[in-house]
Amino acid sequence: MKVTDQLRDLRELDDAELDARLKQSRRELYELRFKLAVGQLENNREIHKVRKDIARIMTVIHQQRLEMEPEPAPAATAVAERPVAEESSEEPAAGAEDEEKETE
Repeated sequence: MKVTDQLRDLRELDDAELDARLKQSRRELYELRFKLAVGQLENNREIHKVRKDIARIMTVIHQQRLEMEPEPAPAATAVAERPVAEESSEEPAAGAEDEEKETE
């Protein structure tokens, strides 16, 4: 079965069926990992396939939840105006010049 067919089938399921499939796939992954640890797993690729199936199921669940949530109203992006600082003169203060001369 192609991935697109799997996704189409998953999108047609309701929340309860998706949760059941997710639980079943997680249980299958647990069993595969146990078989791997014991040395009874013949095809290591099965773990990869089940992990991908779990990811697909979780993606469909997440997409459905996002579709059900209403979009938040766009927030006003008005930037608060900051008070303009007074322009300082470029001439250093009289005391600063005296300090520079003393250090030389």
